Amino acid sequence: MRVDINCDMGESFGAYEIGADDEVLPHVTSANIACGFHGGDPTVMRKTVAAAAKLGVAVGAHPGLPDLAGFGRRAMQVTPDEVYDLFIYQIGALLGFVRAAGVKLRHVKPHGALYNMAASQPALADAIARATRDVDSGLVLFGLAGSHLLKAAERAGIASASEAFADRNYLHDGALVPRSRPDALVHDVDEAVRRAVRMVEEGVVPDVEGEEIPIRADTICIHGDGPNAATLARALRAGLEAAEVEVVAP
Repeated sequence: MRVDINCDMGESFGAYEIGADDEVLPHVTSANIACGFHGGDPTVMRKTVAAAAKLGVAVGAHPGLPDLAGFGRRAMQVTPDEVYDLFIYQIGALLGFVRAAGVKLRHVKPHGALYNMAASQPALADAIARATRDVDSGLVLFGLAGSHLLKAAERAGIASASEAFADRNYLHDGALVPRSRPDALVHDVDEAVRRAVRMVEEGVVPDVEGEEIPIRADTICIHGDGPNAATLARALRAGLEAAEVEVVAP
């Protein structure tokens, strides 16, 4: 058994510090680095790429909606063509820093509201997959388990990784519980680790009503802006390795 642990990071910008990247980074195998639209700025992008490269953590682009005020978590009316352009632009921005650092861009993971929109809207998912392919057909597209993002990657002829969440609750159809609900997050670290191990070992996760639903976990996400992100990262890595799961980038 093997799985990747990814974390959304590099989301600080200007005078605003978001996340505990330095504490989280040693415990993950993939870093999804913000590209300046929902978070991040050029200096933060450069420093985050360098920090990930130093630790041998796989570097990926984390494009989002142009919404700093809402941290990319507010839905916007965007067309597939607009989404394609947003992704080309943001992936290209991070790619410059990656090449300057002498490392390789490994994957792309949509952020926030756009991630959820594309998970359920095939046209947006296809735009993201095409943009990813057109920048570099060797990139891996991360998408919600069972969602249209994974199907779009297959249609575009690129690799994908089925993503599960240790710190989020699920609806019965496999969608994430909306953040507007009080039960959106899993706050107990031990419970999050137990759920993650079961995702990998048994391919199941309890939905918000307690009923088990199937899930495929190629990569497990930790939200870098969460208050217990560093604690969860350490515990998740230790818990998976104790269960003899190999933790490695896809």
